Amino acid sequence: MTRAIRMHAPGAPDVMKFEEVSDAPPGAGEARVRHNAIGVNYIDTYHRSGLYPLPLPSGIGSEAAGVVEAVGPGVADVKPGDRVGYCMGPVGAYSEARNVPADRLIPLPADIPDRAAAALMLKGLTVQYLFRQTYRLKGGETILFHAAAGGVGLIACQWARALGVTLIGTAGSDEKAAAAKQAGAAHVIVYTRENFVERVKALTDGKGVPVVYDSVGKDTFPASLDCLQPRGLFVTFGNASGPIAAFNTGILAQKGSLYLTRPTLATYSAKRADLLAMADELFAMVRKGSIKADVRQEFPLASAADAHRALESRNTTGATLLIP
Repeated sequence: MTRAIRMHAPGAPDVMKFEEVSDAPPGAGEARVRHNAIGVNYIDTYHRSGLYPLPLPSGIGSEAAGVVEAVGPGVADVKPGDRVGYCMGPVGAYSEARNVPADRLIPLPADIPDRAAAALMLKGLTVQYLFRQTYRLKGGETILFHAAAGGVGLIACQWARALGVTLIGTAGSDEKAAAAKQAGAAHVIVYTRENFVERVKALTDGKGVPVVYDSVGKDTFPASLDCLQPRGLFVTFGNASGPIAAFNTGILAQKGSLYLTRPTLATYSAKRADLLAMADELFAMVRKGSIKADVRQEFPLASAADAHRALESRNTTGATLLIP
């Protein structure tokens, strides 16, 4: 037997229970991974609350790093003893060990520690597809990135600085604004006391930005559209304040023939070759020192509910880990 966080109903953090679960050997195409560090991400709260429903009972969590203990039939990508990480595939990462589809495992270079990998993979690969694929930044652009002091946001600030991109971030407090500035944001708007549309227009001489990246949701929509240049792109990739309500798409025409997309990491990394190429670029940025793992909160695995409370209170910055 091994131990894992399980849910038998959606709801508040207390629905997560630390239980013993069976540890069946890996099946065809699977590898058994013993976890050393587990990433906590905002999407986990959506799974727990039922915003993104899961078949119940269920495990939870999408990201972890550790060591391969065994492999099932037909697995050639990894072998026992390999250090690996993952951030996609079936949920269940909040566990001491588990079976994972082997084609979702990313081999970890010797110079990428487990804690760094668990803090960086999902968030870093999210920034990779946002900045290098959804809207390919080349340098010289000015962009708006909401929640710039969050786990994804702090990586985005670092990556933008490395690309020569002027990142205007938003944050909810002076402390968070300082963290985003330190990470590489050129300007940070404290949205609790400043009108972010007015500030973006002032910072861009009234032109607006070509792209807005938004993981906040309903609290920043539709005002974010007013920050865009004509034919600009609104990228919505999360719902921290709740989902965006249905709206008349005519608003996109009225505000300048705008584009809107709702991308996901699952789509961009669906092919193993793409997943590994994205990870290679992320690890190269880490290796150069352009991006650093910023683990600011750690909780024991059994205290996953406390980790979720901290995350949803918006009092956290950087990455949060669970340690088995």
